[in-house]
Amino acid sequence: MALPESETIVLRPGVFGAPVGCPVRWCRSARARRVSLRIDARAGEVVVTLPMRTARRAGMALLTTHAAWVMQRLSALSPAVELSSGAEVLLGGRPHVVRHDPTARGGAFLEGETIVVTGQPEFHARRLKDFLRAEAKRRITVLAEGHAATLGVKIRAVRLKDTQSRWGSCAPDGTLAFSWRLVMSPDWVLDYVVAHEVAHLRELNHSPRFWAHVEALTPHRGAAQDWLRDHGPALLRVG
Repeated sequence: MALPESETIVLRPGVFGAPVGCPVRWCRSARARRVSLRIDARAGEVVVTLPMRTARRAGMALLTTHAAWVMQRLSALSPAVELSSGAEVLLGGRPHVVRHDPTARGGAFLEGETIVVTGQPEFHARRLKDFLRAEAKRRITVLAEGHAATLGVKIRAVRLKDTQSRWGSCAPDGTLAFSWRLVMSPDWVLDYVVAHEVAHLRELNHSPRFWAHVEALTPHRGAAQDWLRDHGPALLRVG
């Protein structure tokens, strides 16, 4: 029987918990060896992954067993933030109000603590996201080049992605990739993630030598990791 792509399933967290509707997305994977659950913070739903020949009831059993955990994680998600006029968006960890000005020109630009988005309303979200991505690319490139000079390594390219599972990555060919959403984090958090990936250009592993490079570049890595753990999911709820 084919799996529904998405549905709302009623779960009861605990023996005495009230029934709650839970948004579920089903996925089959040829690489999966067991049933697994994960929270999609961006979509605000739980994703159940099944091996190709595993029945849906196995996923339902896992959902039921971990109902309390699932509902706790979903309820802890920050409200979704639409990229619309009047929204409050973080930039460098500081809140900025988005204002639409159809009479201005220039796509989107900073005006103090305001992000002004120009043009027609139907292009508002795209222009705001383009602005945030451009800011991310600019800030990340400056940080990456500085850390690369310190370590004496060469960066092939800096690319932006929109991933959920990792904030940054380093390819063997020297290409660094980062989530554009990091531009919303405080500058010192962004600095840590960039330093982490640049350090991989010296040590493409997580050995003690690798961490020594990271610590030398960003002694505040522990605080940055804590910030991403506590506030990272909220960044995925934007846009």
